[in-house]
Amino acid sequence: MARRKQQQYPPWAVAVVIVFCLIIGAVSALHSQNQPKAAQTAAVQPGSTLVYFLDVGQGDCELIRLKTGENILIDSGTGETAKKLENYLKELGVQKIDYLIATHPHADHIGGMAQVVKSFDIGKIYMPKIPDNQVPTTSTYENLLKAIDQKGLKIIAAKGGMTIMDSGGEKLTIFAPNSGKYTELNSYSVVTKLTCGEKSFLFTGDAQADSEKEMIGKGYDLKSDVLKCGHHGSSTSTSAAFLKAVAPGAAIISCGVNNDYGHPDKAVVNRLQKAGVTIYRTDQQDTILASCDGKSIQFTTNQKSVIK
Repeated sequence: MARRKQQQYPPWAVAVVIVFCLIIGAVSALHSQNQPKAAQTAAVQPGSTLVYFLDVGQGDCELIRLKTGENILIDSGTGETAKKLENYLKELGVQKIDYLIATHPHADHIGGMAQVVKSFDIGKIYMPKIPDNQVPTTSTYENLLKAIDQKGLKIIAAKGGMTIMDSGGEKLTIFAPNSGKYTELNSYSVVTKLTCGEKSFLFTGDAQADSEKEMIGKGYDLKSDVLKCGHHGSSTSTSAAFLKAVAPGAAIISCGVNNDYGHPDKAVVNRLQKAGVTIYRTDQQDTILASCDGKSIQFTTNQKSVIK
């Protein structure tokens, strides 16, 4: 049987096919890059409360996405990451910050907040009342106040015992500050507890041992499943008595890689480990997402970082 002669193609035809394949591959890759990642699409799934412990480097920022569709933003990282934070929030589909909480006026907590106020529809704003002789004169703090004023917004003075929101299934209450005068600005930090069904989260800003002692003395229900450790895991916070009162199953430490402050403190880490607490760190695991359905909490690490 005669063998069929193999068909030959001119070089120019082969070149056209190769170029066509390259173009198709490039378009496909570009389309893939523009698609939201799995961690971002999780933000719109119904039935769960989503808590993002955002990796903003040496700073603090937490985004809470309630089942009601409302958003709570606690702190905003530094000024260096302000625009990146804005973009991150928009990528998640955030259009309005229903409750904005500035725990205290330090740049690593409010550095990006003026940008947030300018760029998003803002509902209520909570900040601690600072005595006149301790009010910061930094441009960061002044720019935030200016942004708030330019949009005609008002600041609600946060203090222990207040309830920010209560939808029945989700509730956010304030446990601190409880005094009108502290030595350190950190101790004015607004401390909040988020309750989601049977589970709860405690956000402590930079609250130090003196504020922790007051909260214990006030008899607040500090018991929480997740603790955002105060002051980036510094030795000034997460005292033994406070940790015992909170008794968390998991703790989040928000700090920068190889930061100059030595955060988190080894003694605090050891204290958490001895108490059997699972530790999550933004300097090691990037953004950490906690998803709560009211009966359980699922953690997903290495989510998109604000600083990378």
